[in-house]
Amino acid sequence: MGKRNTGRKLAMQALYQSLVRKESIESIIQNFLSESNYMEDTRNWAIALARDVNNNKDELDALISKYSIDWDINRINPIDLSILKIAFFELLYTDTQSSVVINEAIEIARKYSTDEAPKFVNGILGNYLVNLKKEQK
Repeated sequence: MGKRNTGRKLAMQALYQSLVRKESIESIIQNFLSESNYMEDTRNWAIALARDVNNNKDELDALISKYSIDWDINRINPIDLSILKIAFFELLYTDTQSSVVINEAIEIARKYSTDEAPKFVNGILGNYLVNLKKEQK
């Protein structure tokens, strides 16, 4: 697995733990990510990603709420919510291709969430990209 792929999974796990435990992301980073046995580059990227997502959570939550039609954000599975936050962050603030971001999000959902999660994640991210393309025309 590549640094970014593994980093996304670690960041998702940290964000999930922060949501479920209702602890700060810094506490989770100290207790979970900093102690992990992953390569230093991977761990550092995961920590930066988790912090960046957390620092932009209000904006990311607003986007998720907007594109998760008929789903209150409080009803979204915390794993799926963490995956979506990472994906939206990458779509907004990195130069990673949107197809890579969506594929990674779907694969993480497939591995860590429910059977319905990949379709749910794909639908929300797909709606965002369709709307973005309309706005750019």
